[in-house]
Amino acid sequence: MNEQLYSRAEILIQQNRFDEADKLLSELIGQDPNNFHLLAMSSQVALELGKNNKAQDLINNAISQAPDEDYLHFIKGRVMLRLDKYDEAEQSLNVAINLNAGDADYFAMWASIKLERKQFDSALDLANNALGLDSENILALNIRSTAQLKLNKKDASFETIEDALKEDPNNAYTHANYGWNLLEKGDHKKALVHFSEALKNDPNFEFAQRGMIEALKARYIFYRLFLKYSFFMSNLTAKYQWGVIIGFYFAYRIINKISQNNESLQPFLTPVLILMAVLAFSTWVMRPISNLFLRLNKYGKHLLDKDEIISSNFVGFSFLAFLGGLALYIFSGESKWISIAVFGFAMMVPFSVMFASSRYKYALPAYAGVMFIVGLLAISNAFSTGVLFGGWATIFLLGFIAFQLIANFIMIKEDNV
Repeated sequence: MNEQLYSRAEILIQQNRFDEADKLLSELIGQDPNNFHLLAMSSQVALELGKNNKAQDLINNAISQAPDEDYLHFIKGRVMLRLDKYDEAEQSLNVAINLNAGDADYFAMWASIKLERKQFDSALDLANNALGLDSENILALNIRSTAQLKLNKKDASFETIEDALKEDPNNAYTHANYGWNLLEKGDHKKALVHFSEALKNDPNFEFAQRGMIEALKARYIFYRLFLKYSFFMSNLTAKYQWGVIIGFYFAYRIINKISQNNESLQPFLTPVLILMAVLAFSTWVMRPISNLFLRLNKYGKHLLDKDEIISSNFVGFSFLAFLGGLALYIFSGESKWISIAVFGFAMMVPFSVMFASSRYKYALPAYAGVMFIVGLLAISNAFSTGVLFGGWATIFLLGFIAFQLIANFIMIKEDNV
């Protein structure tokens, strides 16, 4: 192996010049195709360039050359994680630890996967194992802090992350992680400080950017309540998330039935039903509406990405359609205007989540588009025939109900890996 070119590749990687490193490593591998060091290094570069399948092929080739090299299995764990293959990532890290149980990074990365899979006890145990080997391991300190928070050990959680900051006061990941933990605790003001510190050290750090947006929106009391609900739901596994959604639905149906059968209770139960309906609806539209407010702020608008701006615009227009249709119905007394109000009110839901992160990238936007067209046909039918709930309106309402089930299914699946 040409040692000079090998050293040159290492320097390029340290300087984040991955395209140049990739070309140089390809040249070196051409000269020495069975060198597992080169294959492993090239795999990591491919990972940085987003060439995940190439990274997988390279690391598999490297392992075939040297199956007993523990660090190769560690790299494979990283590749599998990038490919969202969590079981395979854990298997690779288990192999790496069986070959070498003295490397804290292996335990720390495995702990991070357990944390993402909501196995908080296992994440804490593995983070503690990593810290037993290296008490200054930054990733392990961060994972331990978050796992402790999820397990309701709040004091211990913040002591741990303070320790991480003492080890590395300028670490962007630690500041961002601290910010998210503070947001979950409900301290959005202090969270803003840490997100700001994270972005000062790494302006392009997306984890901190997302946290900064949430912290800014948390200035509003309703969004803070929504965030509490979001953190509560995201900490639950899939079966409990469905339990909350289905339980809420049946609770509404039971209270509604009791109200219908007991006129004397209606003055008390009707407000409860209205409040439950508003709560359910707000969980869908709270985030895009808050994005709309942020977009109208001269500083906040720079924090939103293109999809968030589009989604908030559509939700805003739908809300105006709802208000306009309702106002015209009240002033004219003609029922046909109700069709526009219902259309605007209902469309806020699909428009609010159509760009939600999902492996089914086009499913929700396509569904929202179809609902939009069916809704316009329902309005056209109402105006031309005077029949408010014709065939298109029925399809639209059924589509609206089905959308909530489909969107919940997609988002819960995405949230549970």
